[in-house]
Amino acid sequence: MGTATQDPGLLIMISLASGPKHGHAMMRDVEAFAGVHLGPGTLYGALTRLDEGGLVEPLAADGRRQPYRLTPAGLTTLRARLGEMGQAVSIGLARVTGR
Repeated sequence: MGTATQDPGLLIMISLASGPKHGHAMMRDVEAFAGVHLGPGTLYGALTRLDEGGLVEPLAADGRRQPYRLTPAGLTTLRARLGEMGQAVSIGLARVTGR
């Protein structure tokens, strides 16, 4: 299991990069693209931290469902983190292939 799959906040931001979602939709999306099951406690704890950090924000509730979206700061943070990971992956692949 890689670093990205051990970071619920990163997985949530990746999920929200495709558009606003409520909690259950985020859990299904993360499981589909990363193979990681986020339990409700993990999901909502990470959402609270992301919201407090200004990286996501809640939208108007849709019945009992509370959708969230990335903020502009969240999108900038996500791009930066993915760029850092991409650089590390490129270097690691070059080293293991001898290129």
